Order: sequence, then structure tokens, then C-alpha cells
Amino acid sequence: MTHPNALAGQPGTSAQRYAFIKARWHSEIVDQALVGFTQIIPASQVDVFDVPGAFEMPLLAKKLAASGQYAAVAAAALVVDGGIYRHEFVAQAVVNGLMQAGLETGVPILSVSLTPHHYHDTPHHRDIFRAHFVEKGREAGDAARMLERTRADLAA
Repeated sequence: MTHPNALAGQPGTSAQRYAFIKARWHSEIVDQALVGFTQIIPASQVDVFDVPGAFEMPLLAKKLAASGQYAAVAAAALVVDGGIYRHEFVAQAVVNGLMQAGLETGVPILSVSLTPHHYHDTPHHRDIFRAHFVEKGREAGDAARMLERTRADLAA
């Protein structure tokens, strides 16, 4: 049996589908990226997946992209310095993994993964980053739409 979304990611279909992966660390901030994304891409076209943290995003992104169900996969996380580990290592591994997933599958992987130099878990910083993640989500939605138009132009 064909999955109902099996053709959704292919050019020329009526409704593109998108996957959106959210890391649960700092979820009150990261969830705002989905808010911004669905201001551009209708929520009815977005399947949402939660993972424990940023490090788990590349594997799921690759599996979702390889499924043939999605025109693009967006992945959102906030990677901050936890004091114990080097957050630069995590951020670099995540971004490299997301890029590799896109290269291997041919499906665009959109990163909404941010690594601020200075993040303090205060109301002021939480407010700033919540607003910033809405904007970054909108930018990912705009990128998804642009990629959709490019794919349609190439198919014509």
C-alpha cells in the first residue's frame, strides 16, 4: 500500500509536504521556530517530529528525507554552552550531519539551529530568543517556498 504522502514531495503534486524536527532542549524557545515556519507554510502541510536534543536531528532528518514524502526537512535547536561540554562541538556535528543528510538524499535540509555565543537563562534572553526563533522559522519557510519554485522551474 502506498503511504498517503508518498508522492507529496515530488514536483508537480498539488500539496508539498514538509517535515519539521524540533529538539526538546529549551523547547519553550525552539518551539517558536515552528510558529514562524507555519506562518509561511500551512500547518496542514507540515509533519512535526520531536527529538531529545540537537544531536539526534541529523539521523531523523536523513530518514525523513529518504522516505520520499517531503519536499524539505527543517530542523530546529538551540545549542548553548552547558559548562560541561563544548557546545561548538555539538553545533558543528549537528550542522555537518544535517548537510550530509541533504547531500546524500537530494532533499533540502533547512537548519534553524542556533548557537549563541552568550546565552543566559534569564527572562530577558528567553524573550529575545523566542522572538528570534519565530523569525528564523519564517526564514526557513521562505527558503522552503523558494526551493519549491526552483524545483518547479527545473521540472518545466
